[in-house]
Amino acid sequence: MENFKRRHSKLINSSRLLYQEYSDVVLNKAIQSQKRVDSFAEDIESSFPSSPRLRRKVLSPQDSYLQRLSVSSNASLWQDIPMIRGSRMLLNMSRDEQKLQEAKFELIMSEASYLRSLNVAVDHFQRSAELQSMLTNQERQWLFSRLHDVRDVSASFLFDLEEKFEEDIFTFHVCDVALKHAPEFRRVYLPYVTNQTYQEQTFQRLLNGNAGFQQVLERLESDPVCQRLSLKSFLILPFQRITRLKLLLQNILKRTRPGSEEEVQATQAYDALEKLIKDCNENVQRMKSTEELIYLSQKIEFECKIFPLISQSRRLVKCGELTALDFNTLSPKWKVTTRPIYLHLFNDCLLLSRPKEGGRFVVFDHAAFSDVRGEKCEMKLHGTNKNVFRLFLLQNYQGNRVEFLFRTETHSEKLRWISALAPPRGELDLLECPDAPQVQCIKTYKARENDELALEKADIIMVMQYSNDGWMEGVKLSDRERGWFPSEHVELISCKEVWQKNLKEEQRVKNAKQQVFCKK
Repeated sequence: MENFKRRHSKLINSSRLLYQEYSDVVLNKAIQSQKRVDSFAEDIESSFPSSPRLRRKVLSPQDSYLQRLSVSSNASLWQDIPMIRGSRMLLNMSRDEQKLQEAKFELIMSEASYLRSLNVAVDHFQRSAELQSMLTNQERQWLFSRLHDVRDVSASFLFDLEEKFEEDIFTFHVCDVALKHAPEFRRVYLPYVTNQTYQEQTFQRLLNGNAGFQQVLERLESDPVCQRLSLKSFLILPFQRITRLKLLLQNILKRTRPGSEEEVQATQAYDALEKLIKDCNENVQRMKSTEELIYLSQKIEFECKIFPLISQSRRLVKCGELTALDFNTLSPKWKVTTRPIYLHLFNDCLLLSRPKEGGRFVVFDHAAFSDVRGEKCEMKLHGTNKNVFRLFLLQNYQGNRVEFLFRTETHSEKLRWISALAPPRGELDLLECPDAPQVQCIKTYKARENDELALEKADIIMVMQYSNDGWMEGVKLSDRERGWFPSEHVELISCKEVWQKNLKEEQRVKNAKQQVFCKK
C-alpha cells in the first residue's frame, strides 16, 4: 500500500467517466467502426483522422496535455495532444503507424479510467466502516476478495505506462510493460476471478437477507462519487478488464510491423494474457462443476448400475427435460405415446432419468459420451410432434444399442441438443470458412446455460448455424470459443470483404504466435 500511495498517476483524473462508462463509449465506437463496410470510407471516417478538418476543435497549446485529456462523449485521441497535432513527426507517419500509436494510447487511457473506478471500489465501498460493520470476516473476504491487490497492481502498471509514454510520446511502447507486469496480473487476477462464484452468492444472499446491508448499500451507491453506478458493477470490473486488456494487446499486435521486436513483445504479452484468462475460466468452471455435481448427487438415485457421479474432471455440458416419443407399431395408425425423460449430459457420460417430484431423478440408463450420438430426424410427423431428433446409445451400461426419439419445445433446443451430442471438435480453421456469415455483438449477453456463448459489445462471431426461433451458434473470432446466443444481441455484417478482413486479422495473430514460439 505504501507503494501505491507513493505513485500518483498523472492521467487518472483526465477522464470524467469511470471505467464502466468509458468502456461502453469505446466499445460503441468499435461497433460503429465495424459497420462501415466500405474500407475506403472506413479509412476516411476512422476514429484516427489525419486531416485537420476531421479533427475535433483545436485546443490551447498553452495547456498541458495531461490537463486537457478528457473523455466525454468520445475517447481521447493521441493526436489531440498539442505536441503531436500538426507536428512534422506526425505528418511523416503512415496511417498504419498512426493507428498503432492510437491503439497503444487507448490502452494507457483505459487503464487510467479503470484505476479510477478501482479507487472508488476500494476507498468508497470496501473501506466503508458502515458497510464493514454489516459483514462477517468471511463475507468481507468473499465479497471483495483481493480487490485492493488488484488496485495496487493496476496503479503500478499505469505508472510504468506513463513513464514509457513520457519518454517518447511519438513512438512509445506499451507491450513490453504489459509483459513485465504479466506475473503480477496472474498473482492477483487468478484468485480474484476464481472467487467469482462465492462473490456472486454472497452478494445475492446479503441483498436478499440482510436489510441493514441493503440500506447501507443504497446510501453508498447514491453518492456522486459512484456516478449512479452499483457496487456490483465495480466488483465485476476485474473480470471485464483482464479480457479487455487481452483484446487491446491483440489490436496492437495486428498493427505492429511483421518481424519487428515490437511484434514479438506484443505477441508474448498477448499470449500471457490469453493463458491467464484460460486458467481463470478453467478455475471458475471447475468450481462451478464441482458444486453442480455435489448438488446433483443429492438429487439422483440409480435403478440401474451405479457409478460415482462426483469426479474432478467431470463437468455438466447440458441438461433438460425432453419428451420421448414411443410408437406402437402394432397399431394400424402407429399410435404415439409420450413420456418425460430428463437428460444430464456431461463431458464424459450421459444419464437418462425419470423426473420425480422435488427436483429428484431416477436414472434408468447411462452411457459413455463416446458412445452417444444425436441426429436430425427426417421422419414427417403431424400435429405437435415437430422439433424431433434421434438419440443413439451405441452401447449403454448393459452393452446394448438403444435408440430414442425425442421432441423438444423449440427448434433451437433441438439444434442445441444435436450440437451438444456431437463428437468433440478440433480447433476450427477460420480461413476454411470464408463464406460463413459474421455478426457483431451490439448488446452484452451473459451466458445462462453451459452451451451458451457469453458476448461483449463489439465481439465478432462467425455463425455456424441458426434456428427459426432467434438463436445462433457461432465461434468468436477473438478466442475461438463456441456456443449459442440470441440473435437479438447481434447485427449481421453484410459485406463479404469485411468478413475476409476480419479473418485475415485473426490469422495475423495466429501466425505471429507461431513465429514467436516456434523459434524458441
